[in-house]
Formats: sequence, structure tokens, C-alpha cells
Amino acid sequence: MHVTKPGEVIEVDRRHVLALVQTDAELGEILMRAFILRRIELIAAGVGDVALIGSTHSAGTLRIKEFLMRNGHPYSYIDLERDSHVQNLLDSFRIATSEIPVVIFRGQVVLRNPSNQEIAGCLGLNDAIDQTQVRDLVIIGAGPSGLAAAVYGASEGLDVLVLETSTPGGQAGSSSRIENYLGFPTGISGQELTGRAYLQAQKFGAEILIAKGTRLICDRKPYIVEVENGARIPARTVVIATGADYRRPLLKNFSHFEGLGIYYGATLVEAQLCGEEVIVVGGGNSAGQAAVFLAKTTKRVHMLVRSAGLTESMSRYLIRQIEETPTIVLWPHTEIVALEGGDHLESVRWRNNQTAQIEEHKIRQMFVMIGAAPNTIGLMAVSRSTLKASLRRAPICRQKV
Repeated sequence: MHVTKPGEVIEVDRRHVLALVQTDAELGEILMRAFILRRIELIAAGVGDVALIGSTHSAGTLRIKEFLMRNGHPYSYIDLERDSHVQNLLDSFRIATSEIPVVIFRGQVVLRNPSNQEIAGCLGLNDAIDQTQVRDLVIIGAGPSGLAAAVYGASEGLDVLVLETSTPGGQAGSSSRIENYLGFPTGISGQELTGRAYLQAQKFGAEILIAKGTRLICDRKPYIVEVENGARIPARTVVIATGADYRRPLLKNFSHFEGLGIYYGATLVEAQLCGEEVIVVGGGNSAGQAAVFLAKTTKRVHMLVRSAGLTESMSRYLIRQIEETPTIVLWPHTEIVALEGGDHLESVRWRNNQTAQIEEHKIRQMFVMIGAAPNTIGLMAVSRSTLKASLRRAPICRQKV
């Protein structure tokens, strides 16, 4: 800050700032607005204490971009293929091109192809969290439902800790635009919606730990949630909100091209990688939102659906938008049969299931949105019997979902 006239500066630590935001509505609103707008300006300008050196041909680069974006952390990006001065930077930090992507913190700490947890540690996202404290509520997963539980629990005075493996917001955070969510008549991006929820949870004092929950011990109270670094977090109550896992077509080389031409979310990060034509596979609302969003920046969007059309699987307002967008081409009764390429997806073959006609197209970006299945594999209880016994004792409402 710059001092313009004599006066006093009051230094307030993080804990007291949070208390101030929660108890003083007028001052809290000023502080929250200032923090949010400052962060937005830094992100828009590409200015921050983090520099990412990466390549459009690196799935790791896309992962780190998404992690920083979804955590709202400003960073500058240096493209290995496009920046003429990048070699000088690589030489000064003794970085080999094989070590890309590289994250540099404050011009001092260099991480070569780091995991999300390593980045979180360097950013200090987990520094202030006591992993031995007994929590009133531990929430596993920071998607929309996990963040909602954090907001409601923390606002009522509960001591809340949220565990998130990588990026807050879940699948909703990767949506380009949500128009049928209550309270947003003009629509809102998934990142903005879940970003607000993330800030709201922190405002009320919920803590968010970037770590993977690997084990749930529930044969005694307090329950124990074990995370991947071996820490054991005791909790009086545990909410499992691990969301869903993307469905993947059974295609040769599919996993090889994930992040290298095949994507599951259509945000500004992925849109910057797209060429003149893209493919969207799927006929649900997520696919429709992605197609409309991508049509703004590409010359043509090919929508592939196995059914006869969109009426049975998509909201009517989205169907109308697709029909009114001339650059979106709908291919009914069609599915992908082959993927070709080397370090990146280069061409796609699809087949009409009624005529058996196969076409090949030189398209390098494909967005797969064919639904999801419950993501319940990652967290294992000590034993099924102890988990069932705990559920029988717990005062919960059981219903089929």
C-alpha cells in the first residue's frame, strides 16, 4: 500500500480478519468486495507470484492451469512454443524441456511437473490447518454439494474442514455456463458460481485442505479420516460428497489423449487450445452448454449423439440456442469409432449407426460429455460391517437417490 498522509496502520492477522468479516456486516462487505475485485484484476492481468512454463501439448500444463484457476490464484503463463525468450528463463533455472510443466514461485522455488498437492503446499493453502484437531464436521469433496454443506455448517458455528483432492467446484466448476440454476436469470459460469461458494464457505470460517481422503475409520467416535500423507483427522460427523466420475467411451488410445485433445469441461482454459473445428460428444445439458460456448470462438462445432436427436435428453432452452446457432452441426445416430495421433489428438473417425458410413475428420479437440457415475471408489472404510453399524446408529434420513 502507499501512504498518502500521516496516520495509523492497524495490522490484523488472518483469524481476526475472518472474525471481522463475520461479525461486522458493513466492514465485512467492504473487505470481501475489495479482496474479490483485487483478485479478479490480478487474474485478468496475468500477474501473480506464480509463473507457469508449459506447452499446449502437455496434459500436465492443462491440469495446473485448471488447478490455479479454480483456486482463484493469479499466475503468469509462459508458452514453451510461442515465447521467444523462454530458453533464457529455462537456462537461468537449469530447467530441461523434458521437465515441463514447471511452476516457479516468487522467482525462487522451482517445481518440475508438480502434483496439485505440491502446488498447494507451496502456495500455503494448507499451512494454517491443524490436522489433529477434532472437527465437528469433515466434508470429503468440494463440489457444489460439499461447499453448500460447508457454508451451512460453518454459518451455524460448526468447526468445518473440507477435503478436496484437486480443484474446488467439482464438475459444475467446469461448466461454461449454467442458466437453469435458481437465482441467476441471466446465467452464470460454473467457475464463478462455485468460486462464490468457495469464498462464502471461507468467510464463515470453513477450512479447505487440498488432500485426498484415502481411508475412513468408523468403528469408534470420533471418526477418523485418513489422508494420503498419513495424517489422521478426527471428526464427530463426516459428509461424503465425492461427486461423480466422467464416463469414458471404450476406445483405443482414449486415455492417452486425455488432456491432449480430449477434455471433459469447456471453460476459457480449454477454449484457448481449440482450433477452427471441435467435436462435442453427448446430448445432455452439459454438452449443449459446451457447444454453445465453443461456437463463439470456433468456426464449427460438431455435436455427436447416438440417439435420433436432443429432445429426450436436453432442456428446451438449450435446444433452441443450438438450433439458432448456424455453426453448430448436429450428427444424430453417430458415435466415435477411432482416434488417431501421436503426442496430441490429430484426427477422429465417426460412424453413422443407421447407414454404417464412416467419416474421418482432421479435428484436434474433442469434448466428451456422456454422463457420469458415482465417484465412491477412492474412500475405503476399515470394514463394511463397521460402516453399516455406524450408519445404523447415526440419526440420518435414508432414501433412495
